[in-house]
Amino acid sequence: MLPFRYTPPEDPPVIVHEDHELVLVDKPAGLLSVPGKGADKADCMIARLRRIYPEILLVHRLDLDTSGVMVFARSPHAQRHLGLQFEKRQMRKTYVALVAGMPDPPEGRVDLPLIVDWPNRPRQKVCHETGRPAQTDWKVMRAEPGGARVMLMPVTGRSHQLRVHMRAIGHPILGDPLYATGEARAHPRLMLHARTLRLRHPDGGRGLTLSAPVPF
Repeated sequence: MLPFRYTPPEDPPVIVHEDHELVLVDKPAGLLSVPGKGADKADCMIARLRRIYPEILLVHRLDLDTSGVMVFARSPHAQRHLGLQFEKRQMRKTYVALVAGMPDPPEGRVDLPLIVDWPNRPRQKVCHETGRPAQTDWKVMRAEPGGARVMLMPVTGRSHQLRVHMRAIGHPILGDPLYATGEARAHPRLMLHARTLRLRHPDGGRGLTLSAPVPF
């Protein structure tokens, strides 16, 4: 296996929504959400946003290989408000993925506890003894060459949850460098995109639903 080389896309941030409390962006695949270890991994979504919004604060993360909509806070109040929504599972996220094979039945829920696979970090694994509860709802959208386009709706928010859960039911996400094998792995990127984020606005609590178009 070739050593990992961080080469993030150079395009400027795509702003989906901004106001006095929030900034929502469409993070590209291949860009870290926050800085990694070492000076070569300092370039990331939050660093790029701080050039435009110096006050920006982190709320959540997307994996390096995942694209899609992310929300950032512009005040400590907004950060606390949004953080509580994640903690209480009030934030609703919808992902679109291309997976190997056709899931049958065409919709359902994966309920498998997850834990870090310590000898193989950052990989995660299913563990019924010590894993943390994790649930993912899925629904087939349509057939695709070599597999299916599916909608994924995480109930919990564990690390790599969607990726591990889909592999666990025999339908790994195409292009996944950690969990797919063979032909399923031979894609230019991880075919996973955070399409929609639904939240309550920190100023007044009104509902807000923002989307980022699926690039595949």
